[in-house]
Amino acid sequence: MNKFFFIILFFLVFLSGCSDSNIWGWYVIDPSTKSGWDNIQFLLGGFTSTIQLSIIAAIISIVLGLIIALPGMSDNYFLKSINRVYVEFVRAIPLLPMLFWVFYGLPVIFKSLGINISIDAFWGAILTLAISDSAFTAEIFRGGIQSIHRGQTEASKTIGLNYYQTMRYVILPQALRRILPPLANQFIYIVKMSAFASVIGMQELTRRANEIVVTEYRPLEIYTLLIFEYLILVLIISFFVRRLERKMGSNESLNS
Repeated sequence: MNKFFFIILFFLVFLSGCSDSNIWGWYVIDPSTKSGWDNIQFLLGGFTSTIQLSIIAAIISIVLGLIIALPGMSDNYFLKSINRVYVEFVRAIPLLPMLFWVFYGLPVIFKSLGINISIDAFWGAILTLAISDSAFTAEIFRGGIQSIHRGQTEASKTIGLNYYQTMRYVILPQALRRILPPLANQFIYIVKMSAFASVIGMQELTRRANEIVVTEYRPLEIYTLLIFEYLILVLIISFFVRRLERKMGSNESLNS
């Protein structure tokens, strides 16, 4: 955790060193002044929305990705086709157009079907991130599951386990250890891509930074703080993921 304190210390030293310059405007985020502290508090208030959005989207993405991955490993051509069409189609769509389509387009589709459902910015961003990331998650699951030796499946059949039991008790626990690092990378991807939610009005980190820029006219200083916020958030996530990887790796070695 020392790296987090070093980054914060570096930022504070840099801030104090530039605060007296006529060129820089670091006073807008200077914690020693009331206006600067208010701006910092306003920016930090976006952490909650960003984290909530990222966690919910990641959970939905993992569930949806697993559902999409399983047909891709089937011997049935039709089921395999469903997997390939979904993965290639979703991966080909940029995140921003998909966000607009979900937020503005889905309510129109629901209305044409006689269903009056509105989608707010929070859930619109969650659905977009979950769908976009699920294609990559499906490929991660497929690769991780297929990396398990086929002898594990054959051994499970010999002791009377069905397909569901084999996946739950034998294959997935082993595959999870292998897919954890890429899944963690995808979660970090979701955290960073959550910034796009600002364009539909969601009050997350980037949206709050944009609002302060409009009032203070200091984009460099505000967006610099925003970058540090994302950096610290990603470093914290990476720290806990590495701890989880070490724990699961030690358990695997003990059980082998």
